[in-house]
Amino acid sequence: MFVLENGAKKKGEDPRLQAISQAIRVVPHFPKQGIMFQDITTLLLDHSAFKDVVDIFVDRYRDMDISVVAGVEARGFIFGSSIALGIGAKFVPLCKPGKLPGEVISEKYVLEYGTDCLEMHVGAVQHNERVIIIDDLVATERADAEVVECACVIGLSDLKSKFFTKNNKTDKGTQQT
Repeated sequence: MFVLENGAKKKGEDPRLQAISQAIRVVPHFPKQGIMFQDITTLLLDHSAFKDVVDIFVDRYRDMDISVVAGVEARGFIFGSSIALGIGAKFVPLCKPGKLPGEVISEKYVLEYGTDCLEMHVGAVQHNERVIIIDDLVATERADAEVVECACVIGLSDLKSKFFTKNNKTDKGTQQT
């Protein structure tokens, strides 16, 4: 997993990361005791930090021939649709069960505080399309598409907020396994 450390304290790191990190509020014991919830609503109130998040993703994916941005409900919708527009890709929502009409592909996954399931429309992602997933790695793999990366605004390593992308490539930042 590739992790760009927040705070831009190391030489060569993107200075926008510090403002992004500072714009994310940590809410202790939400939604239940022991959870340190990373609240992006404060980031969304900061136009500059919100724009920086989208710009960083767009800069990263612009020349990678991405055809699909799949966004996980609900945070992934906010960032994913903006990123899709910025790179000229289609946006595919990954929704909670029962929110999409028609035939869907479902994938269950484990959360820090329970389990959940996401669905997408059958046919929304075509064979061999290049996909990035904003927030989580789920149902698009079952469509036989190439998942290029999973990208997140917030990482939970050491319960600190970070901007990170999961990738097999080495890039500027810290490589973690």
